[in-house]
Amino acid sequence: MSYSAAGQGKNSSGKRRISDLLTQSDNRVCADCSAPDPKWASANIGVFICLKCCGVHRSLGTNISKVVMTLCFSLYVEMLHFQYEQSYLLSPSLLDKFTDSIRVGVLQVLSVTLDEWSDDEVDSMIEIGGNASANSVYEAFIPDGVSKPGPDASHDQRMQFIRSKYEHQEFLKPSLRITSVKGSNSSSQQPHLEGMVEFIGLLKVTLKKGTNLAVRDMRTSDSYVVLTLGQQTAKSTVMKSNLNPVWNEELMLSVPHDYGSVKLQVFDYDAFSGDDIMGEAGIDIQPLITSAMAFGDPEMFGDMQIGKWLKSRDNALIEDSIINIADGKVKQEVHIKLQNVESGELELELEWLRLDQ
Repeated sequence: MSYSAAGQGKNSSGKRRISDLLTQSDNRVCADCSAPDPKWASANIGVFICLKCCGVHRSLGTNISKVVMTLCFSLYVEMLHFQYEQSYLLSPSLLDKFTDSIRVGVLQVLSVTLDEWSDDEVDSMIEIGGNASANSVYEAFIPDGVSKPGPDASHDQRMQFIRSKYEHQEFLKPSLRITSVKGSNSSSQQPHLEGMVEFIGLLKVTLKKGTNLAVRDMRTSDSYVVLTLGQQTAKSTVMKSNLNPVWNEELMLSVPHDYGSVKLQVFDYDAFSGDDIMGEAGIDIQPLITSAMAFGDPEMFGDMQIGKWLKSRDNALIEDSIINIADGKVKQEVHIKLQNVESGELELELEWLRLDQ
């Protein structure tokens, strides 16, 4: 990619200004959890944040927090190491391999990201002055009983605090809060409406096939699958008289901010009585979502493994479940043994879809 001399000068000037801002003592720690050496920034809020808090900021949407990378290649290596430590991702040997093999590609990605810093965004960061100035506004009134998360806080703790801080504006001075009112006669001054559910993305589940499913009729079963996430359910077609059904069917679920595991149940359809259960399992989608959000736009990367959900005694996995970027999409292969039943296995593919896709 070629740049004019003027373009290079403008980019270099913006880079120097952001780099100078990073040298301030308050900007050497994450604005939200105080983790050292933050490598990300929210361009519109004007704060520098760590990798773990970055994933939460991305889930808020760019209307609240526009997250961009800062200046160095070590960010990408840090991201891989962080995810490996969370037991989701790469082996140490793969870390070394990826560090060497994609160095050129990552540097190109970072240069594109830096180009996305407009003059207005750089000016806004400088005008706000960094973390201390922003926190003097966004954390002006943290109530008793609410604790700011630390560097080792869980994802749920970060999510709750960051949403309260920026999205719901619960810690601002009352005179500065932007409220949402349904109508002139509404007494509600809350920035969100009770009963409304906000979503961070979509989960596409491709139900591939079942193997050795349980018998619930005379010698066979009329099997179908139900997926449940929060208040949502998605149901597959019924496969008549088949203990080894091949569905290859796509089911879609919206993922809320406060998501949990997906509950999977297999049933035997019965036209004249209640359907019989044929096993169940829980699918932990946090490794998929955490990996997807940490890498951002998957179309910026080539095909690679970015995560892993590890088999353990506490889950239904038959083998480790690998998370990949493939053809610009974040996908995860899942092979599970059904629980609370005499037999049965299912093969699935999960795909994470951003709301802007």
